[in-house]
Amino acid sequence: MKSNLVACDEGHLIGSLHLNCDTNTVSLVGESGLTVTFHGVRGSTACHDPQTHRYGGNTSCVSVSSASKPPIIFDLGTGLRYVSSSQDETNVKPFVGTCLLTHLHWDHIQGLPFFRPLLCEETVLDVYAPTQEDGRSLREIFLKKICPPIFPISLNEFKATINFHEVGNDDFMIGKTKVMSRFVPHTGPTVGFRITAGDSTVTYLSDHQQPTTGFAITAGARQLCQGTDLLIHDSQYTPAEFELKSDWGHSTLEFAMWVAETTSSKRLALFHHDPSRTDDALDVIVRRLAGVARNRGFEVFAAADGMTVEVGGVV
Repeated sequence: MKSNLVACDEGHLIGSLHLNCDTNTVSLVGESGLTVTFHGVRGSTACHDPQTHRYGGNTSCVSVSSASKPPIIFDLGTGLRYVSSSQDETNVKPFVGTCLLTHLHWDHIQGLPFFRPLLCEETVLDVYAPTQEDGRSLREIFLKKICPPIFPISLNEFKATINFHEVGNDDFMIGKTKVMSRFVPHTGPTVGFRITAGDSTVTYLSDHQQPTTGFAITAGARQLCQGTDLLIHDSQYTPAEFELKSDWGHSTLEFAMWVAETTSSKRLALFHHDPSRTDDALDVIVRRLAGVARNRGFEVFAAADGMTVEVGGVV
């Protein structure tokens, strides 16, 4: 166990957090409230090559769990395959929980038909996703996306029960967990989420359009981020890349840092890495930003597939 602005053997610099390099776990010292596990951290498309294997190549999927609350999943990217995964394919266990789905782009839903608990009749998955502008229901869209000839079978042929719930600027409960959803700028209807369990908060803005002139966020985005314990934020582009892709719906690393600072977020997880961003490049980026973040009053790290973060209300 190491601490105080060090990188583990795999090169993930994590500020003054504690990282177990054997288990890829980041945690605070103190009482833990929520366990956040990153299963997919890439944006746009999955990638797999020697230059991206340390941070991982699966698309957006993050799970949140605690000892006394039902599991919550953010997004359904290819990383979903590793949620509740088991090496024993003959013993598939059911899953009863919730997905908070930011939007319906392919890289955020592609993992759903590969989620093995869907093979169990006992599985119940509640999906909360943004209301669509054209009036189509979420179920209708999913049934048209996951069906022949695009996929071998239709979504309604899986044994599991999948319930869809449309949300926008809403506040609701999942068990004893408070959920806030707010529309955020992106290409197509998109929401961000904030969950609160006890004194612990996690904010998830996987896809967030940075303004093309100057830094600013909507009132809804600020509500999601203000004072959060962990901010998981889109950081796909460098400034040079953003100049070429300023209307593609994403943020720069610098904008993510600005959002964290101006909303008094305690920790920032750089997320939705560009598929062309190598592990070595991410190492350099986090080393550069760690000191800046510390001087601005928060901590920063780059999310990696398999990384687990403990978010506690008492430290």
